[in-house]
Amino acid sequence: MSNGGNSVFVKTQAAILAIRLLVGGVFFMEGIKKFLFPEQWGSGRFAGIGIPAPHVMGPFVGAVEMICGLLVLVGLRTSLAAVPLLIVICTAIATTKIPIFLKSGFWRMEDAGRTDYSMLMGLIFLLFAGSGSVSLDARWASRKKP
Repeated sequence: MSNGGNSVFVKTQAAILAIRLLVGGVFFMEGIKKFLFPEQWGSGRFAGIGIPAPHVMGPFVGAVEMICGLLVLVGLRTSLAAVPLLIVICTAIATTKIPIFLKSGFWRMEDAGRTDYSMLMGLIFLLFAGSGSVSLDARWASRKKP
């Protein structure tokens, strides 16, 4: 006889892992792009949208995305790592998607903002769900138990 509760637990943990891999992977890669292609994705882009001190903020945001994205990927302090990424994505929405909405309307903003919205919702999910059982947090917690 199968334990239905165990099945729900496994599915829940798989869902948390999938969201972690999605969100962490996207932010990690976005951070790398800010260093590899600074004019297009880092300081040059930040200057174009009016971010103050773009030569500082581009690499800073890139580092935050890489470090926190990696923490999310491996499941180490995921809820904590989600907080700076929430600040990054909310700033991105405010500086790039809201102006599109004001200039070109909802549908253009919806098209340009799908990834940002997905990252925002994924981060909110991880803020509450945490790292899950397939994570470094869970592995280290199990080692601490007597």
